[in-house]
Amino acid sequence: MENNFTMVAKTFFGFEEILAKELFSLGAQRVEPGVRMVSFTGDKGFMYKANMALRTALKILKPIYNFRATNENGLYKGISGIDWSTYLSANQTFVIDATVHSDHFNHSEFVAQKCKDAIVDQFRNKTGERPSIDKTHPDLRINIHIAKDQCTVSLDTSGASLHHRGYRTATNIAPINEVLAAGMLLLSGWDGRSDFLDPMCGSGTILAEAALIACNIPANINRKEFAFEKWNDFDGELFDMIANALLKKVREFHYTIIGYDKAPSAVAKAKDNIANASLEDYVTIHEGNFFDSKKENQGPLHMLFNPPYGERLDIDLERFYREIGDTLKNGYPNTNAWFITANLEALKFVGLKPSRKIKLFNGSLEARLVKYEMYEGSRKAKFQNHDA
Repeated sequence: MENNFTMVAKTFFGFEEILAKELFSLGAQRVEPGVRMVSFTGDKGFMYKANMALRTALKILKPIYNFRATNENGLYKGISGIDWSTYLSANQTFVIDATVHSDHFNHSEFVAQKCKDAIVDQFRNKTGERPSIDKTHPDLRINIHIAKDQCTVSLDTSGASLHHRGYRTATNIAPINEVLAAGMLLLSGWDGRSDFLDPMCGSGTILAEAALIACNIPANINRKEFAFEKWNDFDGELFDMIANALLKKVREFHYTIIGYDKAPSAVAKAKDNIANASLEDYVTIHEGNFFDSKKENQGPLHMLFNPPYGERLDIDLERFYREIGDTLKNGYPNTNAWFITANLEALKFVGLKPSRKIKLFNGSLEARLVKYEMYEGSRKAKFQNHDA
């Protein structure tokens, strides 16, 4: 049995605990949440599994070396201390991503350049040849993280960010990141045990992620490629075995997932993306305006949506958010309604008291994921009081 090694799963602020929970349930060991990351241990098969199945991870890194550096010579020497022929050959390509939080180093691009020089020089000195840089589709993606004087060198097992699920080809003006959508759904307690509605569905990302969770379909099963597939030690048989084992855990879904949007172009894009994800059996999308709608199903309803913030779309925020509150109050009894907004002032206009507020970031914008609990009977009681 292969030895376990440490890995780091990167995520968004606010998702650390749910990512840790995901890792526990997948079978990771030594799970330790940090800031925008969770460290854990597992073997090669688990590395494949984590990339395929985790919903709230942006990347899985495999640390291979740690050293101290306070200047460019120390950095060059530290990178030169790794035998790069273990991971790369002279006829292959690589790229370096650097993140720097240090008084000793000012620019991540300078750090990446210095590390590249050290790797290239090592190959040239040993073989007379050198690997080249490929920023778009490299054979090896290397991650350098410097905090104060500590430098951590990791292999990027994922490649492109794991929010690139592979199903979204069409987007609208302000699409939500797939990992953000999945994280919000998990934070909201969505488990596929009720009907679901996204009344402002845009290009359908929240709907797709809701269906993937409801059916326990691995988040990245549609993805074209992971970085580790180009590694020298990639085990295709093991990868297929892990994928098949995950697919055996897919479950039936006995409720409805419905989305609508008032823009016909958004509806068309959402339908395309749901079809790309092979989720048409679970998700229904149609044109409609939330503010003219009422709850259609009997029983509890789980609602999650991403209304416009006024950042990229020109809307009357006060009126818009007041209409959200009025629509929920008058049309949606027995509903747990969640939405995210980066316009914290606009929440005042909803006219309802949120039962939960969770701080998140949508891109660089500080946001809140808010919950409004609409009880069964509250609407009825309101009209009875009015009649009296």
